Amino acid sequence: MGFQPRTRKTRRNISREYTKPLRERSRGGERAGRRGGKAKAEYKPTFTAQEITEATLKRLHTLGIQKFGSSPFSAHFERWLTDVKVVLSEFEANPNIGVDDELLADCTKALSTIEHQLENRRRFEALLDQEEKNFLECKSHLEKIKKEFFVAATEIGKQRSREVRRLRSNIEHLKKEQDMVVRMKTGFFRGVSKKERERREIDITQKLTAEQEALEIAMLNFKEAKGKLRDDYDRKATPIWVEMRKYQKKLDDGERDDSLEDRWFACEALTDAVNNFLLRKNASASPTRSFEKP
Repeated sequence: MGFQPRTRKTRRNISREYTKPLRERSRGGERAGRRGGKAKAEYKPTFTAQEITEATLKRLHTLGIQKFGSSPFSAHFERWLTDVKVVLSEFEANPNIGVDDELLADCTKALSTIEHQLENRRRFEALLDQEEKNFLECKSHLEKIKKEFFVAATEIGKQRSREVRRLRSNIEHLKKEQDMVVRMKTGFFRGVSKKERERREIDITQKLTAEQEALEIAMLNFKEAKGKLRDDYDRKATPIWVEMRKYQKKLDDGERDDSLEDRWFACEALTDAVNNFLLRKNASASPTRSFEKP
């Protein structure tokens, strides 16, 4: 028998559809034998090396693409490893196969690698609970900073509105006084001396200029205060955002079964080990001898 290629396309060309482990199929035969009588109860079906190999490769392929439902995915690791080891044990134990030391060494290496990878994944998932707590703490802290910022920003806005309203009211009042002085100069209030009118005009103009400057300064001060408040918010919030993104990434990774790729490679390595074993066995066999037992 030639080796079984590892590509999925070739595997679909296998005519026999494998549904149960060989030992389960054997038990089914035994049950059928018991129903048929004592003579049939002793019947044990035999499988050729090709049948055993095809079934083994089929089961390894199925385990290599097996997906786990939801996190924590590590809850499924032990069962999956047991299933893989059962497949290999049944293949190695079958008397029609006759495994060699190189196959056993290759399988041991592949199993050791995947066990190490799954253990790392298990430890990673164990840390996710703490990562979630850290994320929630950061979120709570950030909400507190936001609340403080909006309270302070609202207060600055109220102060700005009060001050601007006061200064604009003063400016409007001074402008009305300035209009009165202008009317005096046109002759409506001739009882007021020219010198007094000029004094009032200068005084009102100075006050009006001062109030307008005060308004401009107030607008600039409030703008600066709001900018400082925003800078203070960014200074406090930015490191927390960075931490939250770090924790969120870990939590997102925890919702994805990263073990699937590792498990697929492990089953591919085991498939290669079986195929290489078959190549060695065929190469050592006589050209006139069949791989199968007579």
